[in-house]
Amino acid sequence: MIQVEVLERERREYLYKTSKMEHEELQPLGRARGRTRCGILSSPGTQKLQSGVQEENSKPLGKCRGRAKRPDVLVHGIPVRQPHHTVTGIPLLTSPTMKVAALKYTKTDRDEEKEMELEPTKVNEGDAHTSIFARSFKVEKGLAAMGIDDVKISPKVQMCGKSMEQVGDASEHEKMQKGPSWAVEPIVWTKPKGMVDKKGTTGQVVSLHANYFKLPTVTNWQLYQYRVDFQPEEDRNAIKKKMVRDNKEKLGGYLFDGSVLFTSQKYHPDPMVIFSNRPSDGAKVLITIRGVGIVTCGDYHYVHIFNLLMRRCLDNLNLQLVGRHYFDSSARITLNKHQLEIWPGYVTSIRQHESEMLLCTEITHKVMRKDTAYNLLRTFYNSDPSDYQRLFKHEILGSIVLTDYNNRTYRVDDVDFSVNPSSTFEWNGKKASYAEYFFKKYDLKISDGSQPMLVSMPKQHERQRGRDTPIYLVPELCRMTGLSEQMRTNFPLMRDLADCTRLVPSQRMERLQHFNRRLKTNNVISEELKSWNMEMSDRLMTLSGRIMPHEKIILGTQVKCDAGPLSDWTRELRSHAMLVSQEVTSWVVIVPRHLSKPAREFESMLRRAAYSMELRLPIPTYKELPDDRLATYVQGIESALLSCNPKLIFVVLPNNRLDRYSVIKKKCCVDCPVPTQLILHKTLINKNVKSVASKVAIQINCKIGGAPWTVEIPLQGLMVVGYDVYHDSLQQGMSIGALVASLDKPMSRYFSAISFHRTGEELSNELSVNICKALQKYREYNHGYLPQRIVLYRDGVGEGQIPYVYEHEVAILKARLAKIYGENEYKLGFIIVTKRINTRLFYNGNNPPPGTVVDDVITLPERFDFFLVSQSVRQGTVSPTSYNVISDNLELGPDKIQRLTYKLTHLYFNWSGTVRVPAPCQYAHKLAYLVGQAIHKVPSTQLEDTLYFL
Repeated sequence: MIQVEVLERERREYLYKTSKMEHEELQPLGRARGRTRCGILSSPGTQKLQSGVQEENSKPLGKCRGRAKRPDVLVHGIPVRQPHHTVTGIPLLTSPTMKVAALKYTKTDRDEEKEMELEPTKVNEGDAHTSIFARSFKVEKGLAAMGIDDVKISPKVQMCGKSMEQVGDASEHEKMQKGPSWAVEPIVWTKPKGMVDKKGTTGQVVSLHANYFKLPTVTNWQLYQYRVDFQPEEDRNAIKKKMVRDNKEKLGGYLFDGSVLFTSQKYHPDPMVIFSNRPSDGAKVLITIRGVGIVTCGDYHYVHIFNLLMRRCLDNLNLQLVGRHYFDSSARITLNKHQLEIWPGYVTSIRQHESEMLLCTEITHKVMRKDTAYNLLRTFYNSDPSDYQRLFKHEILGSIVLTDYNNRTYRVDDVDFSVNPSSTFEWNGKKASYAEYFFKKYDLKISDGSQPMLVSMPKQHERQRGRDTPIYLVPELCRMTGLSEQMRTNFPLMRDLADCTRLVPSQRMERLQHFNRRLKTNNVISEELKSWNMEMSDRLMTLSGRIMPHEKIILGTQVKCDAGPLSDWTRELRSHAMLVSQEVTSWVVIVPRHLSKPAREFESMLRRAAYSMELRLPIPTYKELPDDRLATYVQGIESALLSCNPKLIFVVLPNNRLDRYSVIKKKCCVDCPVPTQLILHKTLINKNVKSVASKVAIQINCKIGGAPWTVEIPLQGLMVVGYDVYHDSLQQGMSIGALVASLDKPMSRYFSAISFHRTGEELSNELSVNICKALQKYREYNHGYLPQRIVLYRDGVGEGQIPYVYEHEVAILKARLAKIYGENEYKLGFIIVTKRINTRLFYNGNNPPPGTVVDDVITLPERFDFFLVSQSVRQGTVSPTSYNVISDNLELGPDKIQRLTYKLTHLYFNWSGTVRVPAPCQYAHKLAYLVGQAIHKVPSTQLEDTLYFL
């Protein structure tokens, strides 16, 4: 831990000194998304390459997020640029004065042939061709692109061979290379200080399989970093790579980005001199390869190299890169009646785990739609020619579209009806229409020259880089992606999709082994790995896990029942009293007149179900509506509030129209705060109506302050907080942060708070302010006492956001808590919850039972983390949840934190079973979803101490 902190401090001091020397701030390429940052390294002065000069291994590699500053207007990703405009890229410290140089990437003829470029920059004939890839870039370019901002050597690189001072004729440029040459996002060490062992011991030890493969290598495997110089100097990266490639037999397996070379072989002598002929004129070029250092296995670049090698291997399996993952188009499944295709694919990542490098492989699927944005436009035009523009914009805004000509996806932010494919723009110094451009560039004919253009705006990190111009897209060339709301409500379609994509554990294990066999039996891949002195294990990873004991569910009158191996206590709940039942003095049923009969039948059954659980529901007052218009519902609610002052409003809806649901919820959560229970007509006549009635009775009790059950949690003075984020569906660029905190020991009462913020803004202040509100409510509820322990489960954190959360959110929260507690002691645990992970666990070829925990082998050495399978699934493969404890002075130890987390997954009152995350997290998600989808405003504080959002 101390060593990591020292290295990180030295790295930052070096960055500060080098940037301060010329008063120039090093420019980041873009915010990290997932594991890496991306860019393309090249040199200034790039010129158009001669025909026939190609780059090695021109393969799609991954997704590049950071992009260059763009002037003028972009056409479907094509910026119309003035001649000789320089693309600002990754800072490259090359001059003696250590100034930051602008970068360009040379687009080769082979790029043109393969049409792999994304967002190419076209300039006048004779000028340089520049390009920044957004998703697909060459392997060797990817070496420079994966995770590089400032081109510096990692602080962990150990000097080997001759030092730069020992090179007598070293230039200032050479001496500068002694400093860090690659400044990537460092691995943040979040494991709490002083933690020796993060493994628990409670539970039955079992043997599990995980979707990981070992990456064994030969003994004493090392990764060496070399610097490559050319005499005479050469600025064009493709030419430099070609000349180095001419000596591949001498060099063995390597990755080279134009200036830095990585290999598993130690070259002798050092420096090593080789020769090659320049392709353009045949001139002899001297190439000097000088040792810089050894990249250790704990270094971030070590991981990058392994992932680059894996990407190169996947290229040889004839897979197609779509987005960030590879898919097998030859194995596509066609659903003709739904106009869909399903492409199976693979998600892979290599990372240093507890004791060794492991390859994580997961099976994924891509749903490809055959319809285009133009089809959607025509549908709305045919249905309502007078209002089709509004309808089309409402449906398509926020959608993701795929352009086949460059294999890229875009988010649709606007529709410009004043521009069409016949409109012109400046291209290669001449006026050209969009239709003409696509025909000449891609041999694509646009049939409708009057269709409007879709507009995609730059993302926030692109705007920070100075790119603020829109990208124009032709609807006819944009395939729709994902599933529309209409598709999601189409039960036959969703059933057919599930049949094709849902894999039981045995099927998933077999497909993983099949993928492994494809890699190992491919001769090209075998040779590639052999050149790096590597091989891959042919078996899934075997590891030990533990199954925690079943929990006892506590109902009313302290009746206890066992959750059982499937963690389901539905049957026991129906025949016993709920833990806390609130009194409903009066309630109103609002129903359209034509639905009155089924509503009255269900109401009678509901009161009987509630009575069996000792919830007393009196006979309600009915407000029958003449129709089901929105205004009629609002009038009925207002009338009921004035005449009855009900404690609950029960609303029957004819269908699931979002606008009607939104109006009712907004009225009852913001304007006139009162708990509501909404139910669809089809639910009233469901064949399992008795079970539905029991669940509705539980929901009603929770919404007015009751609780159906709890589990034994022995900790005194504990407050558990859940926090999640959801993007507002109506207010573009806005997100909702929802916080839900427990107020009592049985976890039966909760406080909730909502805050709005711009998407992408940091949440330090909002989170800490709302936790302070929760503490105030806790103090009111507990006779002036504050909690002794606070456990915060923070959901909605991406991999790239962990450093900020660790360094800022935790610090700001602790500062606020210190002011509230003063000299009084408190204990805090801050746990990041991640549901969207690729890890899968298998137990005897099946799903592991609820309560299975893994805290070794596949966890990460820099974290106090564990995987927990808390839920039971009847179909498909269960997904574990990852927990990362980034701050902990609870003094509980791994066992109790794991056990507490598992207990909390039993307390989500909408489901009489366990869920994937602790209940406060699930409540926070439910609240954020309600506000983001329907309310779009901060709910009334009169409802903040109930679970009104269930």
